[in-house]
Amino acid sequence: MFRNQYDSDVTVWSPQGRLHQVEYAMEAVKLGSATVGLKNKTHAVIVALKRATSELSSHQKKIFPIDKHIGIAMSGLTADARMLSRYMRTECLNYKYSHDNTLPVSRLITNLGNKMQTCTQRYDRRPYGVGLLVAGYDDQGPHIYQTCPSANYFDCKAMAIGARSQSARTYLEKHLNEFMSCEVEDLIKHGLRSLRDTLPNEADLSTKNVSIGVVGKGTDFKILDEAETQRYLSEIEGDDKRTRPSDGDAPSDDRPPQDPPADPLAQDPQVAVATEERSAAMDTE
Repeated sequence: MFRNQYDSDVTVWSPQGRLHQVEYAMEAVKLGSATVGLKNKTHAVIVALKRATSELSSHQKKIFPIDKHIGIAMSGLTADARMLSRYMRTECLNYKYSHDNTLPVSRLITNLGNKMQTCTQRYDRRPYGVGLLVAGYDDQGPHIYQTCPSANYFDCKAMAIGARSQSARTYLEKHLNEFMSCEVEDLIKHGLRSLRDTLPNEADLSTKNVSIGVVGKGTDFKILDEAETQRYLSEIEGDDKRTRPSDGDAPSDDRPPQDPPADPLAQDPQVAVATEERSAAMDTE
């Protein structure tokens, strides 16, 4: 990673109106393993790809239960995700104690966005280097929310984040009209197929490297065990696989387009962010 004079502090603006430290945190999300979230009229499903730092270690946990009606899947720094999940559990517990009811998903996401935004405005804090997909169900129906290190959050019909997630988003966009009318079993299969498209050609999904979370009407949030996961993997095993790009040809997530500077001399020094994806990274999962 190459530094420049505008990335030494999260509160320093560049002449082009950019906060480089926040952009670096968003790069950490792109280095994390892929995560997919989608919903129909009654249920929300999150599917996450787990990594192991070595052959001697177990796979990292990627899906965290928050309350009986909310669960999250993460991509990025696992330690940051644990901190945010603990905050979300505390918010749900306090609301339950005060109102004797479950916390609406939209209010929890608003509180989470306010907490994450504080870290982009204070020089003594750093942005959270993790992106979340929040699956929940309340009286407004099922929800899939995406959060970013920049503290932006979006209510989505379906979303994928993490490494090679563009392939999964392409699949989701192609089948988006089918999700609202399909059953929860078919919704899980769509999630697994889209996640499978993010893998290199020599890899495939298994009960060891994939995790599935489901919540919906009459169903508390639960993470499927290996037997249930294997059943869904077996049902999609015979499906035609989309031709997946190799590691060298994997499409990268494009940055938002930048307006050219009015004065060439006022342009920021070139910022190069190392985006080499290392499957053995210590923290970025």
